[in-house]
Amino acid sequence: MVVAIKKLNPESTQGFQEWQSEVNFLGRLSHPNLVKLLGYCWDDDELLLVYEFMPKGSLENHLFRRNPNIEPLSWNTRIKIAIGAARGLAFLHASEKQVIYRDFKASNILLDGNYNAKISDFGLAKFGPAGGESHVTTRVMGTYGYAAPEYIATGHLYVKSDVYGFGVVLLEMISGMRALDTKRPTGQQNLVEWVKPNLSYKRKLKTIMDARIEGQYSQKAAQQAAQLTLKCLEPDPKNRPSMKEVVEALEAIDAMQDKSKESKNRSSHHSSAASKNHHHARQRVSKAKV
Repeated sequence: MVVAIKKLNPESTQGFQEWQSEVNFLGRLSHPNLVKLLGYCWDDDELLLVYEFMPKGSLENHLFRRNPNIEPLSWNTRIKIAIGAARGLAFLHASEKQVIYRDFKASNILLDGNYNAKISDFGLAKFGPAGGESHVTTRVMGTYGYAAPEYIATGHLYVKSDVYGFGVVLLEMISGMRALDTKRPTGQQNLVEWVKPNLSYKRKLKTIMDARIEGQYSQKAAQQAAQLTLKCLEPDPKNRPSMKEVVEALEAIDAMQDKSKESKNRSSHHSSAASKNHHHARQRVSKAKV
C-alpha cells in the first residue's frame, strides 16, 4: 500500500505540539473529506505521521504551479473540489466537540486520483468554544492572507473564522490568483483587499475570473460563486454563512452547470434531429425530381 510519511522536526517544540494535535484530531475523526491518518511513530525523538497517499497532490499545485504538462483545473472540477473541502469543514464544525480547523488554505487541500478533496494537516486545529462562549482566545497562528481579520486583531477564534479562510480559497479558485503574492504590483498583493470590492459588479467579475476556464461556466454560476465568496469574507463573523449553508450554495451552483449541460445536449440533439429531417426531406425532393 502506498502511503505518505510526514517527518517532524525533532528540535521544534511547536513540531511536537502539532504532531500531538494531528494524532488527537485525525486519530478520532473520520470523514471522506478528511485525509486518513493510518498510523504514527514516536521513537525517542523521531516523530512520524503516516497518511493515505493522495496522488494528485495539493490544490495549490494545480492552481498556481504553471506546469505545461498539467492541464488547468476545469470549472466543474474546481466546484467539485470546493464542495468536498466545504463538506470536510462542515463535518468538523458539526462534530460533538466543535473543531475549528484554523489553517484552511489551498496547500492543505489534497486531491485523490478522482480530484476528491480531503483536508490535511491538523497541527493548528482547536476545539471550539464551550460553555456558551462564542469564541476561543488563543495565540494568533495560521497563514497571513487566509486568517480572518477578527482573529488577527484580537486572538478571538470563532468557528466562522474557518468560513473566512474558505472564502479566501474560493476566491483563489475562481480567479486563479494567490491570496498573497509579493510579485504583484503594490495595492494588488493581498487578493482579498484588491479584488473583493469588484466581486459584486457583473462587468468587473469578468476581469477577476481565471482566463484559463473562460467559457466553461454560465454567467449566473460565476455570479453565484462570487456572491458566496463575498458572504464568506464578511468582516463580522456573525454575518458569514455556516459551512453547511456554504455546501448547499455550492451544490446549487454545481446543479446549475448540470442543467446547462442538459439543455445544451438537448438543443444539440434537436438540431441534429432537425438536420436529419432536413436531409430526409432533401432526399425525397431529389427522388421526386427523378
